[in-house]
Amino acid sequence: MITPLPSPKVLILLLTTVSQLALGELRAPLKPEEMTNGNQTLAPLAALQAQVARNTALLMNAKNKAVATLTWVGKEGYFITKASEVPRLEECTVKWGTAPKAQVREIRRDTRHDIVLGQAIHLPEVPAVSFISSKNLSFGQWIVSPAAGKVLKIGVISAKRREIKGFGAAMGIRMDDKPSSASGVRIIGVAEDSPAAAAGLIAGDLMMELAGEKIRDFRRVNELIFKRQPGEEIEIKYQRNDKLGSLKVRLASRTKVLSNWDGEDFANGGISIRTDNFAEVLQHDLPLNPLDMGGPVLDLKGRAVGINIARVDRITTFALPGELFWPMIQQWIEADRHPPKAQPASVATQKTATATPPTPAAAAKPAVP
Repeated sequence: MITPLPSPKVLILLLTTVSQLALGELRAPLKPEEMTNGNQTLAPLAALQAQVARNTALLMNAKNKAVATLTWVGKEGYFITKASEVPRLEECTVKWGTAPKAQVREIRRDTRHDIVLGQAIHLPEVPAVSFISSKNLSFGQWIVSPAAGKVLKIGVISAKRREIKGFGAAMGIRMDDKPSSASGVRIIGVAEDSPAAAAGLIAGDLMMELAGEKIRDFRRVNELIFKRQPGEEIEIKYQRNDKLGSLKVRLASRTKVLSNWDGEDFANGGISIRTDNFAEVLQHDLPLNPLDMGGPVLDLKGRAVGINIARVDRITTFALPGELFWPMIQQWIEADRHPPKAQPASVATQKTATATPPTPAAAAKPAVP
């Protein structure tokens, strides 16, 4: 027996009732201005934001353009940041609060973790951050980080911690693979928004040398590029319209170049030049940009648990766990604060003479002219 359908009027009434019930149940308890990382949402974090603003600053390149965020880790102006974003760190300056711009010296760089320790020179004492272990962070836990050196962003741990394997470096060119008796390798295509395009290479250029090595085979170019780390600079000598030129290309992760070959800014603000080859990362969903890498990741108690190390796509950022790099950074700072003292020349000479006294037989030999 077939049950008769209700009349159209009854159906409309039923659907309207269900819709009203659903709206009543699903109505969000927040106002629209409270549903984003806006002022209302961030108001309870105002004290934490003031703290983070003092603990961080922006690094400016030689053209006075902000290129990365730094985190203070020593009161004498020691800081850490993402290494591959600042291949020439000592050309950068730091603008922090009302202090005059400070010059920078590089102390030590670790390409394995993509982190660099530097020092801003002649700054007043800075409020340094100490990092704690991130082992207690759990999936879905709230965290915060600074953005653009001004405001905090809030989000959650969005995946399990894990290793990110590396797939080599690339500069974003297609090469002529036909054998040639002449020197050089012809570029037949350049990816949009790639390291090669940013450096000024164009289709038709004839690459003559890479890193001081003359080249004539595209496979050798691949070998030279692949074994380097994203973020490294490589010098290229090329020929264009019978004129020779040279430039430096800052390499990027191969995955970044391939996924962005046609120049689509799928990350809405760009992604970091190095996005892989990390021993372990925390993944979160804070709305950040590549410029924000180098800033700290904090829990809601204001404790630093990691450093942002790679903006990967429009919803993903990787951070290095504090326990992965903090012991190493502390050792570097102590070594820089207390370098080995040089011995006076007279003491060194005396010790050498004491350690290796001449034998009577050797002393009796005549000097060799």
